Amino acid sequence: MLMGSVRIELQRTGAIEVPLPEYQTEGAAGMDLHAALTEAVVIRPLERVLVSTGVRVAIPGGFEAQVRPRSGLAARSGITVLNSPGTIDSDYRGEIKVLLINLGPEPCEILPMDRIAQIVFAPVSRAVWAVVPELSVTRRGEGGYGSTGTRHG
Repeated sequence: MLMGSVRIELQRTGAIEVPLPEYQTEGAAGMDLHAALTEAVVIRPLERVLVSTGVRVAIPGGFEAQVRPRSGLAARSGITVLNSPGTIDSDYRGEIKVLLINLGPEPCEILPMDRIAQIVFAPVSRAVWAVVPELSVTRRGEGGYGSTGTRHG
């Protein structure tokens, strides 16, 4: 069941007219972003590259956009989004750029118009701090990393 939709204004940014982001299936949560490149870019192992998408958006207040890796690109080539998920705030109006990193053992070529990441829109809750003398007690308490059990138990 779909929760609804939100109207997002989009502007293309330059001479390279990339396809609009779109959902690839009926149940997809994210829309694919394309590489706004004039020529291929090779990303060597452990190299980072900031790739333009050729679009800017106006996200309504109360929402954010998250830029996430494409699972197929990550599985095939080891290419992922470095600051994943990258958050785009509702007051940002610049071009969306994706920081890709190659975690694979081989160089990977990104071609013009390749689908390089996906964008997901989500509601945002703003926190209000309440300073208290003590926090409520839970069964877990202060247990940190690994405190909830082993892999099989």
